[in-house]
Amino acid sequence: MKKELTIGFCVVVALFALFLGINFLKGINIFKAANYYYATYTNAAGLQVSAPVMLNGYKVGQVREINYEYDNLGHVKAELSIDRALKLPKGTMAVIEQDLLGTATVVLHPTAATTFEEVGATLKSETASGMMEAVQQKLMPNLEGLFVQVDSLVRSLNVLASNPALTTSVNRLDAITLHIERTLKTINASMKSLPPVMNNVNDISDNLKVMSGALAELSSDLKELPIDTTMQNVAALSANLKTLSESLNRTDSSLGLITHDRALYDNLNNCAASLDSLLIDVKRNPKRYISIKLL
Repeated sequence: MKKELTIGFCVVVALFALFLGINFLKGINIFKAANYYYATYTNAAGLQVSAPVMLNGYKVGQVREINYEYDNLGHVKAELSIDRALKLPKGTMAVIEQDLLGTATVVLHPTAATTFEEVGATLKSETASGMMEAVQQKLMPNLEGLFVQVDSLVRSLNVLASNPALTTSVNRLDAITLHIERTLKTINASMKSLPPVMNNVNDISDNLKVMSGALAELSSDLKELPIDTTMQNVAALSANLKTLSESLNRTDSSLGLITHDRALYDNLNNCAASLDSLLIDVKRNPKRYISIKLL
C-alpha cells in the first residue's frame, strides 16, 4: 500500500512539474496574479499564443489563448492575460502590430478616461497594417511605375548604345582629350621657360627706365637750348637759299646767265678744252715753254 502511494505521489508531482514546464515554455507564470480581458479581431495577422502584450514599450501581459469564433464567422477571439496591478481605462484599444520580421504583438492604447474596464471585458480591437502590407499597398504601385520607366530607359540606352554616332563621338572625345593633354604638356614646358623670359623682361624694363631717365635729361637740355634764336637763323638761311634759287632761275641775273646762257656755257667748255690741250702739250714739250740757261 505504501508503495502504491509513493508511486501515485510521484505521478502527481511529475504531472504538476509538466504543467509548470509547459506554462513556463509558453511564458505563463501561474504564480503571478493576472486579470483576463478579451479582444476580437477580423484579422489575427499571425498572432500566436504567448505573444507579448505591450504598453508604452513594456510587457504588461501576454496572449493566453486564441480561438476562432465559429458562432461569429470572420472573427478571432484572443484572451489577454494582463498584470492585475494594471487597470485599463474605458475605451482602451488592443491593436495587433507587426515588426519588421512579421512577429505579431498586442499593443494597448489606453484613453484618458477616469473609469476602468471590468475584468473579463472585451476591449476595442484593431489590426494595424504591417510593414509588408504597407509596402504592398503604397510602395508596390510606385515600384511598378518605376519599373516601367526603368524598362523604357534601358531600351533607350540600348538604342543609344547601338547607334554608330555614339562610337564616333567617343572617338572624338578621345582625340580631344589627347589634344588637351598635349596642349597641357606644351603649356607646362612653356611655363618652365618662362623665368628666363621674365628675367629678360626685367632687364628690358631696367633699360627702359635708363632710357626714360636719359630722355628726361635730353628734354631738360633741349629746354635750355636757344631754340628761338636757332629757328630764326634757320628761317633766315631758308630765305637766303630761296633768294639764291630765284637768282639761279632768272635769266637777267649773273647767276641766271651762267645757268641759262648756252653761249657762255660753250665758251667755258671750249676754254676748258683749250686749257687741257695746252697742259698736254706742256707735258710733251716742256722745252718749248720753259727755257733753262746754264751760267
